[in-house]
Amino acid sequence: MLVAGASIAGPALAHWLRRRGAEVTVVERAPGLRPGGQAVDARGVAKEVIRRMGLDAQVRAARTVTAGARSVDADGNVLETFSAEDDGGDGFIAEIEILRGDLSRVLYDDTRDDVEYVFGDRVVELGQDADGVDVAFAGGDRRRFDLVVGADGLHSALRAMVFGPRERFVRHLGHVLAFYSVPNEFGLDRWLIEYQDNGRSAGLRPIHEADEAMAMFSFPAADHEVDHRDVAAQKRLLRERMAGYGWWTPRILEHLDDTPDFYLDQVAQVVMDRWSSGRVGLLGDAAFSSSPMSGQGTGLALVGAYMLAGELAAAGWDPEAGFAGYEARMRSFVEANQEIGRLNARTRDVPGPDAEPLPDFTSDWFSELIERAVTGPELPDHPGVPDSGPRTGDGSSSIGTRSASSTPGTIA
Repeated sequence: MLVAGASIAGPALAHWLRRRGAEVTVVERAPGLRPGGQAVDARGVAKEVIRRMGLDAQVRAARTVTAGARSVDADGNVLETFSAEDDGGDGFIAEIEILRGDLSRVLYDDTRDDVEYVFGDRVVELGQDADGVDVAFAGGDRRRFDLVVGADGLHSALRAMVFGPRERFVRHLGHVLAFYSVPNEFGLDRWLIEYQDNGRSAGLRPIHEADEAMAMFSFPAADHEVDHRDVAAQKRLLRERMAGYGWWTPRILEHLDDTPDFYLDQVAQVVMDRWSSGRVGLLGDAAFSSSPMSGQGTGLALVGAYMLAGELAAAGWDPEAGFAGYEARMRSFVEANQEIGRLNARTRDVPGPDAEPLPDFTSDWFSELIERAVTGPELPDHPGVPDSGPRTGDGSSSIGTRSASSTPGTIA
């Protein structure tokens, strides 16, 4: 099988496919794993998936260990406090909170000896028939696979090749988020601090034993059209939209040109009627991005990887039956988290005269939505399906990767 994308969804799927007996290749257009990024959470059913992967200790060891979050005013006075212990560790600040890049590293280290990773390459063409998928890569290789899964994010190139242009599926929620690491010159301990005013926000969270901090910005931008790969234009946009903003914003922006891990993108969701076509399927943000406003993108990716590999194996690797089972088990979970993402984005909108009132967040309806979004679907055991079990050891053996120019092996 071929998996496109080596962030979180791709390596998580590779873990479960390997355990189910498949031979797996993961292709990633970046030259290596991307460091840093926003903090991502594992709540509810996603924590159980991590436990079943045998990675609970590794993930917990790499956590941000954030004690909680405090909202402040422009002078730094605390307005509201949220603890990581709220709601049994599944609240606003999750018990398991980890930088996207650190979780990607844990998943990669777990799979690198048994999975072929190809960095610095990408799929540029594919064609499928009843028996397989022929894939052409930018580096010149042509290979045939039994199944292909796109786990290449919100801007999925594989989705565009098979399902159509991004405009058909991507729903912009009217905001932009930016993240990058800065030196901790702000006296942060273990608390996230955020200042919000008139639709914009600026925040800091401690990372890496509080020696560094992750800067976080959001601002309304319904007209955001900056190329998601044009970093210079993204930095200009951030400076323009945060100009004149209070609190520590000018000090944080001083580090914008020195950071190694800048990220900016629109807050958007991917809404699709189906996540597969023949022998090609989608996973994670490529299929059902709920946006960072949901706080559950990582959970959807981890649970989806477990479901997809299990359903395919249970169906004897028949794509029609396997993909159908995966979609049936995931759809309600996805829709609940996308609704939460939309509601959260609306709370950050600058209210206008014609704005619809927000729903009552203390109602039973909202409590039930949160329950469905966190608890998620029941995880089937898939009896009778092969499972080689989680790896043992420290994952320090040789890395099973090749460059884009290496000779390909025989991979199903």
